[in-house]
Amino acid sequence: MARILTYNVHRCVGTDRRLDVGRVAEVIAALAPDIVALQELDVGRARTGGVDQAHEIARRLDMSFHFHPALKVEEELYGDAILTRLPERKIRTGPLPGYRPAPRLEPRGALWAEVEVEGRPVQILNTHLGLVPREQQLQAEALAGTEWLAHPDCTGPVILLGDFNATAASVVHRTLTRTLRPARALSPQRSPTATFPSRLPVLRIDHLFVSDEIRVEDVFAPYQPLTRAASDHLPLVMDFHLR
Repeated sequence: MARILTYNVHRCVGTDRRLDVGRVAEVIAALAPDIVALQELDVGRARTGGVDQAHEIARRLDMSFHFHPALKVEEELYGDAILTRLPERKIRTGPLPGYRPAPRLEPRGALWAEVEVEGRPVQILNTHLGLVPREQQLQAEALAGTEWLAHPDCTGPVILLGDFNATAASVVHRTLTRTLRPARALSPQRSPTATFPSRLPVLRIDHLFVSDEIRVEDVFAPYQPLTRAASDHLPLVMDFHLR
């Protein structure tokens, strides 16, 4: 069985307002995942001490990683990463469309890596969508399009995951479930899966979407003192096999 998680780490600033990269790495290590998708990482930013958070978390977990900066301000970067100990290769990174009537919205992007799981290549796509509904819809449509999920190379087992800032009742969710299936609905377990806000999670805005080759065993959001403190989101974890 393999384990993957998605985790918005809030630039490693916890609900106690303390910046602690090591604490985020400790949360992840305790869950022992094979593949990790992270959002809201700072790399070389003054506000978080200039640390390359993607590299530091990967170093502490002894994993390889790929980072995509959705936002660049001179030498300062902010974005998402995929980490794993399994054989992997980066396929592509890129921006997602913004919403023209609101040009100052935070840029968003996606990162695609191929990871070998149980001897088979699995396509892993990590993203973090915007906050405005119309913006989210444009970004979901782009993810469902020919540059990402409908790309000729995006076949076989596929997992799309991240912070979508949208619930299962949203247009975003309906757009992405045209081709993939929501992992929560496939889980034979009934574990808690709300991830936000971490202190009292009531919203399910972090998601995993999977292709038919993925057999979901469990999806859960660990609600513990450490996970409640390390970020404003809980991690969302999926255990799975390949069919």
